[in-house]
Amino acid sequence: MSEQRILVLGGGYTGLLAAIATAKRTREKGTRVTLVNPSPRFTERLRLHQVAAGQELADLRIPDLLRGTGVEFVRGRVREVDASARLVTLDDGRDLGYDTLVYALGGMADTTTVPGVAEHAFTLNSASDARRFAETVRLADTAVVAGGGLTGVEAAAELAESNPGLRVTLISHDEPGSMMGRGARAYLRRTLARLGVEVRAGVRIAKVLPDGVELDGGEWVRSDATLWTTGVRVSPMAARAGLTVDDKGRIVVDATLRSVSHPDVYAVGDAAAVTLSFGVMHGTCQGGIPTAAHAAANITAQVYGKAPKPFRFGYIHQPVSLGRRDAVIQFTRYDDSPRRLFLTGRLAVAYKEFVSSSPWKTFKLLKIYAGALVWPHDRVR
Repeated sequence: MSEQRILVLGGGYTGLLAAIATAKRTREKGTRVTLVNPSPRFTERLRLHQVAAGQELADLRIPDLLRGTGVEFVRGRVREVDASARLVTLDDGRDLGYDTLVYALGGMADTTTVPGVAEHAFTLNSASDARRFAETVRLADTAVVAGGGLTGVEAAAELAESNPGLRVTLISHDEPGSMMGRGARAYLRRTLARLGVEVRAGVRIAKVLPDGVELDGGEWVRSDATLWTTGVRVSPMAARAGLTVDDKGRIVVDATLRSVSHPDVYAVGDAAAVTLSFGVMHGTCQGGIPTAAHAAANITAQVYGKAPKPFRFGYIHQPVSLGRRDAVIQFTRYDDSPRRLFLTGRLAVAYKEFVSSSPWKTFKLLKIYAGALVWPHDRVR
């Protein structure tokens, strides 16, 4: 039997997990697992709001983590995917063939929907973007965070706590933390007020300018540094490759996480449109990591001549840091609707810190035990 080439695109949380778990569990079958990422440094996307506030994170290197796993690391940026030819072309012209592709190129903040965002706002799309924002904030008196989702709330709180003299305004069409229950939302609002964050809810930003933002009604809000956290888009590469995608550009997958148009392609994390009983999953690390673990289990099953199994998943929480010394954790039903139970204060900080740091620890664990983060029904041996 010829060598099975398994190519993983993207070295984030989902791509790393899929690559390591697959390599460890299929090594005796002679598979060749390759991971492609533009940078050798691992980006802790869950902590980029800390970088934006001027904090330094650990220097985590992907090649160091992959040492001893059997995964080959290729540094490069993907330019095109030819799904018919099973070929991936990198920006330097190199071509990589595959028998099975794991598409783990995640989403990013959408800077195309409001005039001026691409030119004048910063994002948390990468560590370098977050650092540029932090450098601007050092010389700023005012900052606007656009978006009242969990990322926007975390960024606003972190900014205010780390920069006491900075006037931070959080602008959102919805109530900040609107997906949470009443008690958790109230705690969130009180904590933002305590940190000095001004919340402007129920308004939309019509335009981003070099020195501020213009609201729908024409009001101008001063901002020396604007951080855009609302709206998500994915690369158009999957659509260009001929893969079936949804209206957001995500790869439409079947119950086993394989592309409905190209079964040799698995899509995981933000890149996948995964439909479950409660609807289409939304992009979070909470949901992304299980998709990666399940894709690895299904690829392993196929390597051993077994059929891939359907993906099952349910949400459990909405963890939100509110600076370094406070947090709120909203526990949820499987469909992500809020339960009555939520945590706050020091216990919530400890909980949030654990779930934010656990992916990297999990990758290390996978180097020893390849069954980690794989549910019993996913086991194939």
